[in-house]
Amino acid sequence: MIVIETKNLGKTYGKKDNLVKALSNVNIKVEKGEFVAIIGTSGSGKSTLLHQLGGVDRPTEGKVLIESADIYSLKENELAIFRRRKIGFVFQSFNLIPVLTVEENIKMPALLDHRKVDEEYYKDLIRTLGLENRENHLPSQLSGGQQQRVAIARALINKPSIVLADEPTGNLDSETSKEIMEMLKFSIRKYNQTAIVITHDLGIAENADRIIKIADGKVVE
Repeated sequence: MIVIETKNLGKTYGKKDNLVKALSNVNIKVEKGEFVAIIGTSGSGKSTLLHQLGGVDRPTEGKVLIESADIYSLKENELAIFRRRKIGFVFQSFNLIPVLTVEENIKMPALLDHRKVDEEYYKDLIRTLGLENRENHLPSQLSGGQQQRVAIARALINKPSIVLADEPTGNLDSETSKEIMEMLKFSIRKYNQTAIVITHDLGIAENADRIIKIADGKVVE
């Protein structure tokens, strides 16, 4: 079953002499349960593509279909709800709120969506990601690897069908990076989710089921 599909996706910034084509005629398909890595050099368009897939930045042309729905045909408030419920984001810089505890950071997306937290599922996430005895800690009291585990748990708390990760190991050392990727892959398999990871590190990409290479805003391999 195809979960994510783009059709002639394009994104431009600026006008005339300052026109920049960030993406051009991108056509990809991702199956349910797949773990896909998108690789490319800095400026290749991979992060722009991820933002289009996540409903964060409207394309200039083309379509993004998630579970056969054209997400950019939705109104802004509908798209915001769709993002919260269908897509979990993991960022390079963790983006944890410093004054909130681990538990509060993880549960925040569910609370923002005015949904009751599934406490059994939450506890399972904590165990799966090795965050026992850390629930009352602040982000500043955690290592980089622990903070990224919290970010992964936060991305999964609403039980999204899709997880999008933008350079999730970019701020971590090589050993911690390997550990985080193994943890992310295990979590996605356990909860039957589909994942797309952006990375410039081929070693990280090799954890994926399939690799898509982007260059100059186009799929080249």
